[in-house]
Amino acid sequence: MNDQATLVARALRLITNRYPHALGAVLGGSAARGRATPTSDLDVAVLLPDSDISRREVIRHDGRLAELFLHTLADVPAAFERDRTNRRGTVLFIYDQGVSLMDPHGHVSRTQGQARAVLAAGPPALTPTEWERGRYVLTCFMDDLIDIRPVDRYEQLSLADFTLREAAHLLTAYHHAWTGIGKWLPRRLLGADPALGRALLDGHRTVAEHSNPAPLAAAAAQVLNLLGGPLRDGYTQHGWA
Repeated sequence: MNDQATLVARALRLITNRYPHALGAVLGGSAARGRATPTSDLDVAVLLPDSDISRREVIRHDGRLAELFLHTLADVPAAFERDRTNRRGTVLFIYDQGVSLMDPHGHVSRTQGQARAVLAAGPPALTPTEWERGRYVLTCFMDDLIDIRPVDRYEQLSLADFTLREAAHLLTAYHHAWTGIGKWLPRRLLGADPALGRALLDGHRTVAEHSNPAPLAAAAAQVLNLLGGPLRDGYTQHGWA
């Protein structure tokens, strides 16, 4: 069964059997939101005593994959800072939105409070150099996407993917919002900017279904216009020998 109560019980058994010394644990991801499919994995954040070692493990439990984010109490601040720096907040969102599996000493509750404070503050802003490079890279992908022949479908699809990813990276940063990869890219993109985010996603689908790059290129151009417009000639990247 894939109902939330069953998955919570399964995750709790996993923690108590495999990590009996754990100080607390949280079930996140689709299982915590009641959206799990038969093949969804269990995303679990586990707090460990400082005598243990922080790590990431992927195991199979009761026939289902489980991805485990294990951190000692002392390592939690550094882990949250890495999550903040990469602007995706993977572990932060597990603590923020997850279901507490066990919290005998209140460590999970305190860690959730820390995670929510970091999430509320938002990801770090891009530096001027990062903004400029992002504009240049997205301009290049957009130009190539427009220029590529529809018959060159492999190249067209690859360019559509990179255009969407770079545009999403810049648009979420523009809104000081968290970004994502994989299935989280469209979710974070729509959360940051429902209208322009949907235009990018619909444009990407139009390339895939109809070999027409125009809508995606137009949406990418809108993103660039928010940031000062396309960047071609005049761009300089320092540090190249």
